[in-house]
Amino acid sequence: MWLFKSPSQRQVSIGLTVLRLILGATFIAHGAQKLFVMGLPAISGGFAQMGIPMPGFFGPFVSLVEFFGGIAIVLGLLTRLTSLGLAVNMIVAMLAVHLKNGFFNPNGVEFPLALFGMSVALMAMGAGAFSVDALLGNRSTTHVPPASADRESAPNRRAA
Repeated sequence: MWLFKSPSQRQVSIGLTVLRLILGATFIAHGAQKLFVMGLPAISGGFAQMGIPMPGFFGPFVSLVEFFGGIAIVLGLLTRLTSLGLAVNMIVAMLAVHLKNGFFNPNGVEFPLALFGMSVALMAMGAGAFSVDALLGNRSTTHVPPASADRESAPNRRAA
């Protein structure tokens, strides 16, 4: 039954693409809100009120990481590195802001924890075949058949 079979490489890549699109769009929206709606002075002020150290630096930094990191995730560009940055961002958000509010939304750790988990999954799995990372990776490597394929075909060649 198909429910119990391991996914094909194509199915994994489709799943990773969906994960990237949703995670990236979410971070783009949050970063854009900080950059273009609230504004960097308000974000820095909010970070100061929350007790985040160096709010004049970290407010704009987090805004830029979320916005441009989200774009990179959607494209599948430097996915593992970008996912690391977004995961660290969510750890700090959970510890500094959300943990004291419990688990559930609107202010608990539920939402940043989900974003953290998605980021960690992309760190572990990479972007998948439908990504800029895959395009760049394929340009730098050449196809070499596995050694086992040579061994399997060698007796057949001799017999022929």
